[in-house]
Amino acid sequence: MIPTITAFERSPDRGQGLARDMRVRWALEEVGQPYDVRLVSFEAMKQPAHLALHPFGQIPTYEEGDLVLFESGAIVLYLAQRHAGLLPGDANARARAIAWVFAALSTVEPPILELVTARILEGDKPWAAERLPLVMDRIHNRLQQLSARLGDADWLDGAFGAGDLMMVHALLRLEPSGMLDEYPGLAAYVARGEARPAYKRAFDAQLAVFTAATSSEEK
Repeated sequence: MIPTITAFERSPDRGQGLARDMRVRWALEEVGQPYDVRLVSFEAMKQPAHLALHPFGQIPTYEEGDLVLFESGAIVLYLAQRHAGLLPGDANARARAIAWVFAALSTVEPPILELVTARILEGDKPWAAERLPLVMDRIHNRLQQLSARLGDADWLDGAFGAGDLMMVHALLRLEPSGMLDEYPGLAAYVARGEARPAYKRAFDAQLAVFTAATSSEEK
């Protein structure tokens, strides 16, 4: 059975791989699972049909027969548990890999998203200039810790896995800021993730959606 995921009809990131359906696309490409995509508009995301799939009116969702999932981390973890390639077979290594999935979502990503909020949504507030350095300090703290743990290794714990997929995608949001350049090991780590053929296929697929939407509007 070919699963169906949902994605933005017109992504706010202009197809640059930052929307969270990218994580699911990447995981599907890594495990070699074909999939269909149903594009949804911002208006459709708030309608009952989509809210039945995702109670918070976001993307992505994942449908496979009677199974419906939401939250990108949960979907990636499901795929990793069902298909070979994203989780190791050894029980202890598997547990560590799952821990890294949660670390990416719960420890590393939140301050990065806070930076996006501080700059884009709150940049015109009178207190923004005072808050921004505090947010950046929290990010630097996490990057220093992550960099120390990664060291000279290619991936977080042995071979590439679901934890790396989630961590690389979380770190990608920092590329425009230049903050990753201060941590050459992490910059190289992200570059290795972007160089994976499965990542490139997922990125191209997401970009193609935005390009098609833009072309149709210009006609």
